[in-house]
Amino acid sequence: MRRLLLLTSAVVFFDTLFYAALTPLLPHYASELGLGKAGAGVLAAAFPAGAFVGAIPSGVVAARAGVKPTVLVGLTAVAACTVLFGLAETTWQLDLARFVQGLASSFSWTGALAWLVAGAAADKRGAAIGTAFAAALGGALFGPVLGGVASFAGTGWTFGAVGLASLGLVGFAATTPSKRPVEQQRVRTILVVFKDARLLGGFWFVVLPALLFGTLSVLAPLRLAELGLGGAAIGAVFLCAAAIEGANNVYVGRLSDRRGATLPILAGLAASAVVAALLPWPDRAALLVPLVVCGGLAFGTFYTPGMTLLTHLGEARGLGYGYTFALVSLAWAPGQALGSAGSGALANATSDAVPYLLLSVTCATTFVLLRRVTSRA
Repeated sequence: MRRLLLLTSAVVFFDTLFYAALTPLLPHYASELGLGKAGAGVLAAAFPAGAFVGAIPSGVVAARAGVKPTVLVGLTAVAACTVLFGLAETTWQLDLARFVQGLASSFSWTGALAWLVAGAAADKRGAAIGTAFAAALGGALFGPVLGGVASFAGTGWTFGAVGLASLGLVGFAATTPSKRPVEQQRVRTILVVFKDARLLGGFWFVVLPALLFGTLSVLAPLRLAELGLGGAAIGAVFLCAAAIEGANNVYVGRLSDRRGATLPILAGLAASAVVAALLPWPDRAALLVPLVVCGGLAFGTFYTPGMTLLTHLGEARGLGYGYTFALVSLAWAPGQALGSAGSGALANATSDAVPYLLLSVTCATTFVLLRRVTSRA
């Protein structure tokens, strides 16, 4: 189990490392290629759009071929796309590299987490997912640092070196024992989620934080750049946010095992409603920076309890772990893509306040509805 937890943590670390590396580079690409907020949103949304396309196929491969082949395919393709992204020079090349990288990431992500949960005891799943997500947030922590380094050393050398180094994980995964699926489920099995109100609820608690993070990952770096921060400084801001968020996820995972998922989800909803309402107003970097850090902490509180809830409900409905984590990708990807591209386009047409306030109202409304449902239970 320790080897499996280490492998899963390493896989999600590198996935989120490469995803988050774009954050401090976004103002640079927006300026050099004339993208604007809408174009920057499209570039940020390309990765989750690819993850959305790969969600169901990754679940099918995990359910039929097994989790190990799924992880091996994903890791190899992610590494290759990372190198290609570093060499890209035009908008369409950047968008395409990020899209395929996201598609490949859905395979490594689905396979690794399904592998982990299948090996964990039911009463330890929250802690296992929380630990894996702490590693994922470690990747989110060092991703902006990697992007900051690339802004000075050059994207080709930086992403090329790290992408090739990540291939070492392929060997680690190949030598880790795994079991082939005993019973192969049909693709239509996954449709059970759309007929079950409780599963849809778990689905929503993965979509919502993705919307929040997608919006923050586009609007915050561009606003910080307007207020005078460079790529390295922006990377440092998101590094601090991810460090605090990672520690919080370990605690939230254990809390979910002991007290259930509802309490941390309610806390995350309340905090997110407040932070999202405050984010558009600071006109100085010294005021915006702590709000961005608080946003990472509040928005990240959903993920571990949301995924723990989804795995328990999926298992209770007879859904295999490969399909369960394909559902996670299916929920995260459109939320992250819509948050990135949608908020960028909406802010470009109006102001940053509009997408932030819409999300604040959404969090507050979800909080009220969840309180009503739990009080009747």
